[in-house]
Amino acid sequence: MKLLPRSLFGQVVFATVVAVVVSQLVVAGVLLVERERLVRRIWGDQAAQRIAGFIGAIDAATPDERLRIIGTAGLHPGHASLQEAWRKPQEPLPDEASAFLDNLRKELVHPLEVQAVVLRPEPAAAPEPFEGTHRRQLRLLAVQARLRDGTVVTLRHALPPPLSGPSTNLLIAVAALMAAAGALAAWAVRRLTLPLQTLARAAQGLASDLDQPPLAETGPAEVAVAAASFNRMQQDLKRNLQTRSQALAAVSHDLRLPITRVRLRIERLADEATREAIESDLVEMDRMIGNTLEFLRAGHSGEQPARVDANALVESVAEDMRALGCQIRTHGQAGAPLLARAQAVRRCLSNLVDNARRYGGGDIDLTLRDGAERIEFVVEDRGPGIPQSEQERVFEPYVRLEASRARHTGGTGLGLAIARAIARGHGGDVAFESREGGGLRAILTIRRVLPTVPPQFVG
Repeated sequence: MKLLPRSLFGQVVFATVVAVVVSQLVVAGVLLVERERLVRRIWGDQAAQRIAGFIGAIDAATPDERLRIIGTAGLHPGHASLQEAWRKPQEPLPDEASAFLDNLRKELVHPLEVQAVVLRPEPAAAPEPFEGTHRRQLRLLAVQARLRDGTVVTLRHALPPPLSGPSTNLLIAVAALMAAAGALAAWAVRRLTLPLQTLARAAQGLASDLDQPPLAETGPAEVAVAAASFNRMQQDLKRNLQTRSQALAAVSHDLRLPITRVRLRIERLADEATREAIESDLVEMDRMIGNTLEFLRAGHSGEQPARVDANALVESVAEDMRALGCQIRTHGQAGAPLLARAQAVRRCLSNLVDNARRYGGGDIDLTLRDGAERIEFVVEDRGPGIPQSEQERVFEPYVRLEASRARHTGGTGLGLAIARAIARGHGGDVAFESREGGGLRAILTIRRVLPTVPPQFVG
């Protein structure tokens, strides 16, 4: 069912509106059927009562009084007659005529022989007897009754006309009711689902901003409970991260003290080669400690956002790489600054370019792609590349491919993990893809504006 809405709001509104429309159409259909049945019954019963009363009066009167009764009733000579012979039916009676004849027999004071014969439709030159002005080219009946003295009285009667379609007022009322019900359902569902959307946006932004304001614990009871649980989870995460950071800072401090003591002690060693080897190990240990702490802080640093000139950032990183002997070319321009944490973004881009320098041969293209909402930094090298099956795994902490495990390449396996953490903290990401003609392409995406704080719940 691809045509059905995907969101909870759309599905609930769709189901509610369909239910309201179907129910209203069913109710309207039942009302129309009942209206037609009731009108026909009332019209037929009233006509049967009037004609039965007229026949009863004629039956009880003398021959002279019968003519006077006809004249007093104001009937046209063609509408009531005492001179016509008993007719022979030419065609079967329709259901409406049979029902009318049964009602007429029930209303008669004395049981008399009565029949109805279908006549051809005639232009309505004058109103039909007992029917007022309702004759509209209707099928006529000749109603005959044989009185107790054998006289045949003949009356003209028009069958009730078929009802026209639903009245305009009824259609307008049903349409207005459906529209009002649909609007009310949309408003109610929107009120119920809006806090859920706010909760979803808050959950999406939690990874990049643990310091976002807590959600308002309002709305329906279930949503208020969910908001309270979310706020407690956010506080627990902040406390856990703070505790972890404090513990790691303490560990790093405790580790660097013995490292410093070891450096002081190796100065007394006479063997210079041994001293240099130990010093190299100490430097690597110190770098590992620093990289680990930086990875844990990536995306959650205390640096304040500022307007960053992406063009100047690209040129600065390129100059640093050229100073290390890298051949790097820059392409593209950004039309406007972006709001970001400058040092973090610089570290992220530097990690990607340095990764291309170390493992891509040092021949690099750095391209800046400007967009309305995002900026892309594309780093391309011409090295051996990374197998497609490994292009996602290398972003995991401490993961290094087999080809890069040599000690001379350096690194602790945290550079790419730090880069991705910083990018995602800016609402972007880092991804690898194979370059046409060989090599690797790294694409760093940064949003022009940092992710905003989700709005509060509406109570």
